[in-house]
Amino acid sequence: MVRGRISRLSVRDVRFPTSLGGHGADAMHTDPDYSAAYVVIETDAEDGIKGCGITFTLGKGTEVVVCAVNALAHHVLNKDLKDIVGDFRGFYRQLTSDGQLRWPVWKLLVDMDPRMLVSCIDFRYITDVLTEEDALEILQKGQIGKKEREKQMLAQGYPAYTTSCAWLGYSDDTLKQLCAQALKDGWTRFKVKVGADLQDDMRRCQIIRDMIGPEKTLMMDANQRWDVPEAVEWMSKLAKFKPLWIEEPTSPDDILGHATISKALVPLGIGIATGEQCHNRVIFKQLLQAKALQFLQIDSCRLGSVNENLSVLLMAKKFEIPVCPHAGGVGLCELVQHLIIFDYISVSASLENRVCEYVDHLHEHFKYPVMIQRASYMPPKDPGYSTEMKEESVKKHQYPDGEVWKKLLPAQEN
Repeated sequence: MVRGRISRLSVRDVRFPTSLGGHGADAMHTDPDYSAAYVVIETDAEDGIKGCGITFTLGKGTEVVVCAVNALAHHVLNKDLKDIVGDFRGFYRQLTSDGQLRWPVWKLLVDMDPRMLVSCIDFRYITDVLTEEDALEILQKGQIGKKEREKQMLAQGYPAYTTSCAWLGYSDDTLKQLCAQALKDGWTRFKVKVGADLQDDMRRCQIIRDMIGPEKTLMMDANQRWDVPEAVEWMSKLAKFKPLWIEEPTSPDDILGHATISKALVPLGIGIATGEQCHNRVIFKQLLQAKALQFLQIDSCRLGSVNENLSVLLMAKKFEIPVCPHAGGVGLCELVQHLIIFDYISVSASLENRVCEYVDHLHEHFKYPVMIQRASYMPPKDPGYSTEMKEESVKKHQYPDGEVWKKLLPAQEN
């Protein structure tokens, strides 16, 4: 039985100056400083249980997210934990309709009874494609072979791909060096950023394809850069490099645009991957209805908590579309590993065409960083959602008074 009351909530603006090294740069975000609004919720429970959470940002505007957290704090403070656990759906609605636990989150979800899992989900606006009965049937079928899949995950981990080699801000020499090291480390799936300059894309893709060979997997990511006709034309020219998918080829809100691009590129053997910018389950529902994607990319921080991600995982299963989560940033790998491991064990029961993004930045700032072995995510065994940061890292990178920013801001102003 979970006991205790939420007694304190703190939120801090934590920013890492990644733009100085070109880390994270793509066709749309040329100088991101990976950042987060870092929330710690404390309780009066005897064991001092606490929860840590993050919302990933790109630097400027993190202070707005901090304000939003503070504005929602009254919904959380003084709440009894047993009341939250007893009515997850109601608590979710309260937080999202204003006028985590001692197990790893993936394990908590895996061990939940299907009916309790269904009770966590808000089906409003998606019952035309997924009802409570549909969800329950999927989860009950997922019970078959679940123990074996859990053992498999603990032994082998969940397959990953790397984005760390080919940011647009990297020189060709850096790209070659990082790609060679990744191959040495056992990576077999690589993603390259494209979209700013076609000839540059052709050169960089040729470098990577030559290095990894024809048998390894290559993905491409345009980060919303193109108009619909431009996306089709551009990717028709990059098709020679045999990409598995093109990610975010156009505006993330253009569902029919994605469908048009999909119809044009699927005959070329190129799938559409999108979802990291989808801000609610309705957008995912419509992307699935419109056959606008072949790979669905959830983001652990973009949707309204674990609860809303559950509804998307279940919709993807009903449409038989593989989930290949977006990760990277600040803590996104730490978070999303829980969701995708749960998806395999309890929902999809398949690894076919499924892979999770991995970016090798900023993990050293987390108390329980992701563990990658043989290019796979190993299931975390520590309590919670793997979001707790090291206090020294938070203090050093807190904006604008942390040590890092006290040194950088005067230089930037000059």
